[in-house]
Amino acid sequence: MCTHQPPCPTVDRPARRAAVVVSAHPEQGWSLLCDGTIVFDDTGELRPDGRVVGPHRTLGALAVAA
Repeated sequence: MCTHQPPCPTVDRPARRAAVVVSAHPEQGWSLLCDGTIVFDDTGELRPDGRVVGPHRTLGALAVAA
């Protein structure tokens, strides 16, 4: 699926964050990356092989102003 050069690392490699967005749908809360991964606004992922990666936000991002 990845057509740019250099090609992106596969989804199981630590450098997978180099994948670029090929289709963004912010109104629906997700984007498709060139490696076939669907990433969601809540930081969850759906991998091309069907594996689900749950949201992995940091606690700082979850803090609510009092």
